[in-house]
Amino acid sequence: MARIAGIDLPRNKRTVIALTYIYGIGRSTSEKICNKLSVPDERRIQDLTEDEIGRLREEIEKTGMPVEGDLRRVEGLSVKRLIEINCYRGQRHRRGLPTRGQRTKTNARTRRGRKRVTIANKKIAPSKG
Repeated sequence: MARIAGIDLPRNKRTVIALTYIYGIGRSTSEKICNKLSVPDERRIQDLTEDEIGRLREEIEKTGMPVEGDLRRVEGLSVKRLIEINCYRGQRHRRGLPTRGQRTKTNARTRRGRKRVTIANKKIAPSKG
């Protein structure tokens, strides 16, 4: 099993797809890395040699892009900074609402949580008195 940047890559996936399992590496970046190292598109992770895995690991480190834990830390600090300076986006992060202008009257369930359950047909009987 190939372990790159602290992630166990799935053995039966193509190399281009398997590299996207690393947080911070998308499809285009993984294609660039594979082309640079001349790894064929059809090659699966289980078919790579130890030398090729080592070159992949080295290339990812050499690019200088933050991946995995470093990238998560940078993003977390960015959000924390927005919250501290009390800007609009920081306020939206604090409240758990969408930060990029989406509507929230309807939709926004991912950020706002499960739909509020309403009790239907509950009438209060008039009091006799």
